[in-house]
Amino acid sequence: MKSLSIKRLTGALSILAVLTQSCGGGGLLGGGDGSDGGELIGSQDRPEWDAQVVPYGMTAVPGGTFHMGQADEDITYSMINMNKQVTISGFFMDETEITNNEYRQFIEGMEAESDTSADWTFEQIQEELRPDTTVWEKDFSYHMGEPMQDYYYSHPAFDDYPVVGVTRRAAVEFCAWRTRHYNGYRTEQGMAEMPAFRLPTEAEWEYSARGGLDMAKYPWGGPYVRNGKGCALANFKPGRGNYYDDGYSYTSPVAAYFPNGFGLYDMSGNVAEWCDDAYNPSGYPIVWDLNPTYTDPNEPKKIVRGGSWKDIPYYIQTGTRSYEFETQARSYIGFRCVMINLGRSSGFDF
Repeated sequence: MKSLSIKRLTGALSILAVLTQSCGGGGLLGGGDGSDGGELIGSQDRPEWDAQVVPYGMTAVPGGTFHMGQADEDITYSMINMNKQVTISGFFMDETEITNNEYRQFIEGMEAESDTSADWTFEQIQEELRPDTTVWEKDFSYHMGEPMQDYYYSHPAFDDYPVVGVTRRAAVEFCAWRTRHYNGYRTEQGMAEMPAFRLPTEAEWEYSARGGLDMAKYPWGGPYVRNGKGCALANFKPGRGNYYDDGYSYTSPVAAYFPNGFGLYDMSGNVAEWCDDAYNPSGYPIVWDLNPTYTDPNEPKKIVRGGSWKDIPYYIQTGTRSYEFETQARSYIGFRCVMINLGRSSGFDF
């Protein structure tokens, strides 16, 4: 983008030279209004754009090529994640899952907008966007979930824990509000707008989860879920009836475990994450091998990736696919956002 700025500067200097050299009553070269000296210099009334700013809380994921699909035995014999080499363009991704406190800022922002906008009423926000805390009771039979139901979203002790109990529609609306909130400030400051926040595609999510390690079984490489000292490397279900050996019975605070090679936390375990794609068990063979994504607005089942605090190691593998109905909120599903990186593709952006 610097070359474009130089070209603008060169064009401006050329016009200045023409203006200083032109004589009394003579018009400028090329006629017209004379503002460009008759030269092709491009529209000059454009915001400056030197480089894309990485939004707060996000990290850069460089573009690259990787083998998408299972990285270990398909123990369920589902045959829905066969390997395929694909290329992903660079983008930015939230370092952690969206937290309760970050989501609370969204709810407060939407409530403020409801006073002046007809898109979402206050009642709709409470019913459709606010986290459903009853999931801690509804998701499990004969389970004492009242403490989590009463305190998980409302109490400041859980501010830095990943938000759960949100539908995919709520996650999509969060991305839309975050875009308005971010670009509203930039517009007020006279800066160019940034691309929209959105949910990651399934391919982007899997590429990010591997952290630059092609065919990696887990974000840290693998093949084990514990390090040499016996410490769990993610928040998951270590064994039958055993949820606590990783340090947490339910969710953990975000970034409680080591990040992967791209600086991303909790890509395995803690909470599973909504993706942009619709679910199709035969989707891999039909999507393109450059920035693949499977879209079907009529398919209610949407991709969920990463596994959660309640899942065994198979479900926290980078290549394991799962889904949930887009209108369903769960105590083990959250999300994070991505933003495309404009002007990338050289391979040397980061």
